[in-house]
Amino acid sequence: MIETALERDSAWLRIVLAAPPGNVLSLQVVDTLRDTIAAVRGRPGIKWRMLEGAGKDFSFGASIPEHRAQEMIRVLPAAHRLLKDLLAFPAPTAALVSGRCLGGGFELALACDDIIATADARLGLPEIELGAFAPAAAALLPPRVGTSRAARALMTGEARAAEYWHDTGLLSLVTPKHSLFDAARDWFDRHFAPRSAVALAHAAEASRLTLRAQAEPALAAAEAQYLNHLLKTSDAAEGIQAWMEKRPPNWSHT
Repeated sequence: MIETALERDSAWLRIVLAAPPGNVLSLQVVDTLRDTIAAVRGRPGIKWRMLEGAGKDFSFGASIPEHRAQEMIRVLPAAHRLLKDLLAFPAPTAALVSGRCLGGGFELALACDDIIATADARLGLPEIELGAFAPAAAALLPPRVGTSRAARALMTGEARAAEYWHDTGLLSLVTPKHSLFDAARDWFDRHFAPRSAVALAHAAEASRLTLRAQAEPALAAAEAQYLNHLLKTSDAAEGIQAWMEKRPPNWSHT
C-alpha cells in the first residue's frame, strides 16, 4: 500500500503509493501514508522527500464510494490532516508524477514544493463531474497558479497536460516518461546532495510561510463548506449514486 526507500546515502527518501491500478486514496491509504510520514519525520539527514505512484499513474484521487456523506465526514478531515503533514515536512519535498494525477492525487502533489512530471502526465480536478468540488485544491492551487487558472480547473474539471501546468509555473520539470527517475536523481544531485540537511529543513519551512498562511485558513473554510453545505444537497448524493450505477447523473440543481 505504501512503500518507502532511501537513496543517495539515505538522504533521499522515496514514499511510494503502491495501490495500483490507480493508487486510489482510500481512507486506509491516507491513514497509512500519515503514519509513514510520522515515522520518518524525525529521521536525521533527510535532504529530500519524494512522493511517487507505483505503476503507470500517480493517482486517480480519492475513493469515489467514500465520497458519500456518511464517509466524507471522516475521510475529508483525514485527507486534509495529511496535506498539513506534507506542508510541514522538515525537508524539501516533491511529487514525481506520471500518467493521471487527478482529484485528491493532484491535491497531494500540490502540497509538495516541486512537481516533476512526464510529458504525457495529465493533472486535473474532476470532482465537479460528481456534483462536488476539490476543497484542498481550492485552497492550494490559487497561490500557485493564480485565481483565474485555479477557478478554471476547479469549475471545468478538465485534466490538462503537463505542458500546460509547466507553463503556469506549477511544474518544476517535464521529462520524457522513460527518464523520469533519472531526472529526479539528477535534480537531487544538483540541488540537494551538496547541501546541509539542517539548512535545507529551515529553508523549506521558511519558503512555505506565505503559502501556508494563505492556504491553511482557506482549507478550513473549504472543508466547512463541503461538509456543512455541499453534502446536504441532493446533487452531491446524485453524483456519487450515478457514478456507482454507471449512468449519467440526473441533476435536480438542489
